[in-house]
Amino acid sequence: MTLRVISRLIEPQTVIEGAGVRLRRSIAPQRANEHDPFLLLDHFSFQDPLEGPISGFPMHPHRGIETVTYMLQGSTHHRDSLGNTGLIGPGDVQWMTSGRGIMHEEMPRRGPDGAVSGFQLWVNLPAALKMSEPRYQEAPAETIPLVEQDGVTIRVIAGEAQEISGPVTEIAANPIYMDIRLEAGASFRHPVAEGHTALAYVFEGSLQFGAEAEKVEATHLAVFGDGDEIQATSETGGRFLLIAGAPFGEPIVPYGPFVMNTVEEIEQALIELRRGTFVTQQAQPQSS
Repeated sequence: MTLRVISRLIEPQTVIEGAGVRLRRSIAPQRANEHDPFLLLDHFSFQDPLEGPISGFPMHPHRGIETVTYMLQGSTHHRDSLGNTGLIGPGDVQWMTSGRGIMHEEMPRRGPDGAVSGFQLWVNLPAALKMSEPRYQEAPAETIPLVEQDGVTIRVIAGEAQEISGPVTEIAANPIYMDIRLEAGASFRHPVAEGHTALAYVFEGSLQFGAEAEKVEATHLAVFGDGDEIQATSETGGRFLLIAGAPFGEPIVPYGPFVMNTVEEIEQALIELRRGTFVTQQAQPQSS
C-alpha cells in the first residue's frame, strides 16, 4: 500500500451566500476543476444566538450537479419546485441529484442550544448524466452506520468501512464520504482507490496525516496526492470529513448554481429559466 501525502493545505475563506449566510469555503467551482469530481465545500456554523436570525438560501435553481447537505447541529428545512419538503436534523444527510434542473430552498434553524452547523458539498455529474431526472437520497441519522474500533468512530455516509456500507449509493463518482473522530492517541487507515481525488476537512481538534505525520489543525482542508491509502493519527483528538471520488476528466463551465460542460449549455439553462421551462418533470416526493 502507498500512503498518500498532503499536496496542499487550504485555509477556508469566509464568504457570504444566499440571504446573508456566512460560510467557511474551502473549494469553489472553477473551470480548472482541480478537485474533480468535487466542486464546492462549505462549512456553515452559527454558535452564538446573539448573531440573530439566519436567513438561509431562498428558492434557487441547480443543474448538472449533486448537492450534499450534512447537518451536525440544528436543522435545515428544505422544499423544492417539485413538491418535496422536509426537515434535515442533527446527523441527517440529504444527497440531491439535480440532474436537468430543480428549484429548491434550504433554510437553517437553530437547535435548542442556539447553534446550527453542518456542511454543503457539491459533486459533479458526468456529461452523460447532467440532464438526467432529479432525485433525492435522504439518510436520517439512525440509518447511517457507525464503525467503532480502538478509539476511532466512523459515520459511513457513502463508501465502505470494514465491510459496512453507507446508505448513499448509485452515485456516478463512486464517492467516499465519512465523518471520522479519533480519540487522543488513536490511528486510522483506509484504502482510497489510486487515481481518485482525496480530501480531508479537519473541523475539530488536530490530526496528523501520512507517513510524515503532517499536522493539520481545525479548520483546514488537506488535499492529498496520489496513492492507495489514507493514514491519520491524533495526539490530542480530532474529527474530520474524509471525501474521495473518481474524477470524470471532462471540461466544466460553472455559472452560479449550474455546472455544465459547455458555454452553450449554460446559455440554454438561462433561456429555460427566463421562459419558465427549466423544471419540466416530476421527482419522487420524499419528506423527512
